[in-house]
Amino acid sequence: MPDSAAPSHHTRRGFRNPHSNDAHGGWDALRWLPGFLLKPYRRPELPWRRPDPALLRTPTDTDRLTWIGHSSFLLQFAGRNLVTDPHLTARASPLRRAGPRRLNPPALDFPDLPPLDLALISHDHYDHLDEATVVRLSREHPSLHFVVPLGLKAWFAHRGIVRVTELDWWQHTDIGGLRVHAVPAQHFSGRGARDRNATLWCGFVVESDGRRAYFAGDTGYSPDFAAIGARFAPVDLALIPIGAYAPRWFMQAMHIDPEEAVRIHRDIGSRFSVAMHWGTFRLTEEPIDEPPQRLRAALDAAGIAQDRFRVLAHGETLALEWTQ
Repeated sequence: MPDSAAPSHHTRRGFRNPHSNDAHGGWDALRWLPGFLLKPYRRPELPWRRPDPALLRTPTDTDRLTWIGHSSFLLQFAGRNLVTDPHLTARASPLRRAGPRRLNPPALDFPDLPPLDLALISHDHYDHLDEATVVRLSREHPSLHFVVPLGLKAWFAHRGIVRVTELDWWQHTDIGGLRVHAVPAQHFSGRGARDRNATLWCGFVVESDGRRAYFAGDTGYSPDFAAIGARFAPVDLALIPIGAYAPRWFMQAMHIDPEEAVRIHRDIGSRFSVAMHWGTFRLTEEPIDEPPQRLRAALDAAGIAQDRFRVLAHGETLALEWTQ
């Protein structure tokens, strides 16, 4: 049970979701997983572009966003180079020869990246926190600072990575002229059988000169998004997941679907959103190319223009136009 003096998402052994009691595991996972692993699937050709590393290394007053794949973006914002949940290896797994394998290569490889200033890590699942990637990035980018949710700093320190700040929900830190806020998400954590929810999960809002960028991390739908909107709306740029949602009886508590992504776009007062968390790893049962189709239909149903919530090609770079 939570300590009455502690925030509602804290427990004596770790963390919990205040708005959901769904454990998303145990017998339900055992009931779902065998059928998923045996289910055939079609691997469609998805749009993929080769970014221009020279362009991305060139200083400019124009802010830019490049989708590397899954939840990994390069966000060039206020003169700083940020990455979100960087993952540049072949599998989202603790094993080299098993586990979800990339359907598309990362659009940017290690030598392609400009000098990095900030990495946002939303939680410790293998498709969001890749050990080989963060260790190499920390070695090759000596100024890189990681911002992580509560409990993860020790994991980084164990690997010799010391430029790390950990935050609880609604806390913030100032790094290189940017203010970084950790905000709630509805999810869970754990990299093995014995560390379930021992560390926190979160999204982030990054602020500079009145501009706000939101990275949702990995999440189910909850009242947290209205609370984020109450504090930060309008949000100029939102990076919102649209994939890994089927079947709903098992995934709903922890992964939003495209219709809920549109609700989040509205809840947080997003002026412009970009889809993520689809088309890179096969994690759930929906067809690989279904999420963008459902997103387009959900935007039409909500009366929101298609250009307010974009689906990028892997590797696509977008010049950002901020509304003041």
